[in-house]
Amino acid sequence: MSVLRKSEEYSSFRSTVSRKKITVDSVREEVWSVYDAGPRSVRCPLIFLPPVSSYSDIFYLQLISLASHGFRVIAVDYPAVWSHDAWCESFRKLLDALQLDRVHIFGSSLGGFLAMKFAEYTCVNQRVQSILVCNGFADTAVFERSRSSSAFWAMPAFLLKKWVLSHLPTGPAESSIADSVDFVVDQLEGMPRNELAARLTLNCLAGYVEPQKLSSVAITIMDVFDDSALSVGVKEEMYKCFPEAKRAHLKKGGNFPYLSYSAEVNVYIQVHLKAFENDRFSAKEDDIDASVAAAAGGGGASYAAAAAAED
Repeated sequence: MSVLRKSEEYSSFRSTVSRKKITVDSVREEVWSVYDAGPRSVRCPLIFLPPVSSYSDIFYLQLISLASHGFRVIAVDYPAVWSHDAWCESFRKLLDALQLDRVHIFGSSLGGFLAMKFAEYTCVNQRVQSILVCNGFADTAVFERSRSSSAFWAMPAFLLKKWVLSHLPTGPAESSIADSVDFVVDQLEGMPRNELAARLTLNCLAGYVEPQKLSSVAITIMDVFDDSALSVGVKEEMYKCFPEAKRAHLKKGGNFPYLSYSAEVNVYIQVHLKAFENDRFSAKEDDIDASVAAAAGGGGASYAAAAAAED
């Protein structure tokens, strides 16, 4: 078991924030797993979408901290669906089940791509107020596996996991980054074949984001300057697609900066969400008592420093 999974913070998270299952389509057996922390009175929460390789509790440090500051934060795990439109429709049904008309989304890698596709999917009847894309991409062509994506459903689990592991760093790394990778490897080992195959299909199936359909969505692009699975060219393409987006740069963090450098990521998230405070799209309850917030979503560290996302 990884160091992070054995930590007091992770144990506290699992003991204070319940994991619920929500069925949105009983015929297709589409069941979402949901962690919901913070004040339920907030009607425009921040939703976290995980990458291919991990479950949504990878965001436990964000849920603990942000809930303690009065934010409503939700982390979700996807059902096994096999196309981008099918995922978007299933996610729309989840928001309906949660009675949420509008949301903010933090998406990591595949999660970021799906967040943008959902904003595109609902551009006529807007459901997404803002997006934070962490180590994201706007076109699945970067993985050069679109032809084989239709075969993932038939591949054995060990081959699927081998392909994912081949994109994770194996060389020396500072302890916080190495611990984040170990956490993800632990989760990947326990992921059922069908779920992983569906996620890889979504990750590699031919598709791209149409930026013009996201013109009314506030976007922050979060990148790391050290080694990650995505090349500099992929990051530059994101900047070209969304030239008006704010940028949040981290000197270090690897593929999973929300684990390895959670304090910095949490500050950037709060800066992003600050623009929506005191209006109906706020993800934070006004003047919430810290003890009430902590009871709703667990304890968390407070940060004295503030950071501003770059234009």
